[in-house]
Amino acid sequence: MKHAFRAAETMSARGFLMTGVEIRQAVLEILERIAPDEDLSNLDDAVAFREQMELDSMDFLDIVMELRKGYRVQIPEEDYHNLNTMQSTVEYLTPKMKDVPVAG
Repeated sequence: MKHAFRAAETMSARGFLMTGVEIRQAVLEILERIAPDEDLSNLDDAVAFREQMELDSMDFLDIVMELRKGYRVQIPEEDYHNLNTMQSTVEYLTPKMKDVPVAG
């Protein structure tokens, strides 16, 4: 898999917080639920999701809703363009998910 996110652990008073690698994994898990027939093993983080997967606009909205339900991340419609690739998605979500504790 092509990604350039460090697995550095960050501490806070509440415990370990999500890193870029963990955010990427969370997005992958959402994609697996939304598009279970897609092979995500060769996903290129720098290429648009829609170029690599058969995602329609409803699938994209499902991704946004899953982030909202699972991680309480609000993504305004004007920011949807930030969710184009895995790399841009992780970069966009990192500050929004900085206070999300790692499960487990």
